[in-house]
Order: sequence, then C-alpha cells, then structure tokens
Amino acid sequence: MKILRKVRPEFVDKRGGITRLYDKKTDFKSVLLITSKKGMVRSNHYHKKDTHWIYVVSGKMEYYEKPVKGGRIKKTVLEPMDMVYTPAMMIHAVKFLKDSVLLALSTQARDQKDYEKDTVRMKLVPDNL
Repeated sequence: MKILRKVRPEFVDKRGGITRLYDKKTDFKSVLLITSKKGMVRSNHYHKKDTHWIYVVSGKMEYYEKPVKGGRIKKTVLEPMDMVYTPAMMIHAVKFLKDSVLLALSTQARDQKDYEKDTVRMKLVPDNL
C-alpha cells in the first residue's frame, strides 16, 4: 500500500501556501472531486488498466485493498492531507467515517462508457445500503 501522510505545503508566504500533490511524468486523464457521506461505502471494484491517486481534502475514511490474484486485505485510515495510490488490478473499497471530500487523479478517462469497460465490481467491504 503506497500512502503519503500529511502532505504539507512546500511554499508558504503571507498569501497562503502551495502544496505539490503530484509532480511525476504521469498522464492524468481525469481529476474528480468526490463528496461522500459518513457511513457510506464506495468503490468495491478494481480497474483493468486505470491507476489513481486519492487525496483527502476533508473528512476521514477507511481504505481497503487486495490484489485481484490473491493475498490478504490491507486496511488503513486516511485523514485530511493523506494520499493513497491504487494500481490497476487492485480491488479497493472506501468506508467513510465522516462526511468527506476527495480528489481522485486517474490515468484513464472517466466518461461513463470507458469507466464501465475498465471497472470490475467486487464485494471487498459490505455495502451500507
């Protein structure tokens, strides 16, 4: 599990700060702002090709992952300024412990048709509905 904790501004002055969330040679094709309510579960799937980083803007969540080809479930708690990387072929799920706001930076387009072709639904964490 690749996690960056408490990603802090690298530049701060009287105007505010600048925080580098990501600065590598990755071709992101979508950036999503996601809101979720306390107690809700999202994801419970894996992607065949897509990889993504999730940055927690506000709230608190449990993040779960497990390789498609076996292995054990790993779990961590993410809070504001934490980031987690999800590679392709990794089953992942998120349970929200507080109302939350996230940024998801993805390497594949997120229009619904392409997203559904790349997504395989799984039950890693029981749904809340």
